[in-house]
Amino acid sequence: MKLGTLTIAAICAAAPAMADLVYPSLSYRTGPYAAGGIPFADGYADYFTLLNERDGGIGGVMTRVLECETGYNTEKGVECYESTKGEGALVYQPLSTGITYQLIPKTAADGIPLHTMGYGRTSAANGSIFNNVFNYPANYWDGASIAVNHLLEENGGDLSGKTIALVYHNSAYGKEPIRTLEELSEKHGFDLSLLAVDHPGQEQKSQWLQIRRERPDYVVMWGWGVMNQVAIQEAANIRFPMENFIGNWWAGSENDVLPVGEAANGYKSLAMHNVGTDFPIYADLNQYVIDAGKAAGNGDQVGTVLYNRGFYAAMLAAEATKKAQEIHGVADITPAMMRDGMEALVVDEALMESLGMPNFGPAFSVSCENHGGSGQAKVQQWDAAAGEWNIITDWIDSDRAVIDPLIAEDSGAYAAENNITPVCG
Repeated sequence: MKLGTLTIAAICAAAPAMADLVYPSLSYRTGPYAAGGIPFADGYADYFTLLNERDGGIGGVMTRVLECETGYNTEKGVECYESTKGEGALVYQPLSTGITYQLIPKTAADGIPLHTMGYGRTSAANGSIFNNVFNYPANYWDGASIAVNHLLEENGGDLSGKTIALVYHNSAYGKEPIRTLEELSEKHGFDLSLLAVDHPGQEQKSQWLQIRRERPDYVVMWGWGVMNQVAIQEAANIRFPMENFIGNWWAGSENDVLPVGEAANGYKSLAMHNVGTDFPIYADLNQYVIDAGKAAGNGDQVGTVLYNRGFYAAMLAAEATKKAQEIHGVADITPAMMRDGMEALVVDEALMESLGMPNFGPAFSVSCENHGGSGQAKVQQWDAAAGEWNIITDWIDSDRAVIDPLIAEDSGAYAAENNITPVCG
């Protein structure tokens, strides 16, 4: 049932006061990863403020972002979840793979959806097993494959005899792409070298001495926070060619390259969405939020990679909310209804254009079986002279022939361990 103006008016008249639509933000504005956490949290909050100020909320109901500081600490993240879930939380965005792993069983028990956009447990893309977890538009195994596909394109489709070194954060997050890269190594004939970097990532001398000694053809990085800028600086110190150094989408923000200066020129990373502010929606953002003094931060992060990512995550949550309202014929939805909206979400270019965000992210649809989206990303490259990221590819597909069997195997093992009966089909 589609919600029209009269329907919403009737609902509002029937209820003396509607509760707000609550979106918890498990943020980290403090700690060693604050430089990445702050712009994401600002973008996430500002999108919902825009909807409130410009549109009067979603479907006539005002939104509320409930921010809780985690410091990127898993224990604090779980505490934030427990302290906020009773507020009517519609969907959680943990922004941490460690927190995600802890919240998967908790949110399943509580019936609250979890959106781990481009992070978390990759096999949660199997919605038949992970009924309330969504990781669209792409996951870490997609990212590993997309990086390899980009390198294949750079080498005429042949990586045999090449060496790729993975420099990764020594955590659940950093280890997530390893099994996929191992499979791709066997498929394409390249050698894979694994170099772990301990939290928070400030000490990497030995890893880069090894890279200088072994001379891999390419370095792929799964980093976060200060680890990224240290790695890029160390790469510059040993004169590793920046165009052969590619990070994942959490290793490709302004925070990672600006401290390195001119030496970071040419560094690449994956991009799950577009860059900059050249989209019509930013005019509305300036009018209703930034210039009105209602921004979550001081406005200096608008258009940066991680601000745009938080903005994009909020847009996806808002569109899933609209879909849930449409499906259930009510404006003040429950978490269970939100889950239905997320599973029925269709993001196409017509929708993106209507939102003032043309070509901002990939087109994708969600289904009971597929909670992972299109599995696509682009590659961006840093232009140090201009001080900006440039998108240098179109959307790149991941290798489904490798990834889908891995997802089926891992999610099947999880289902067996936890006595979960698949819900699709």
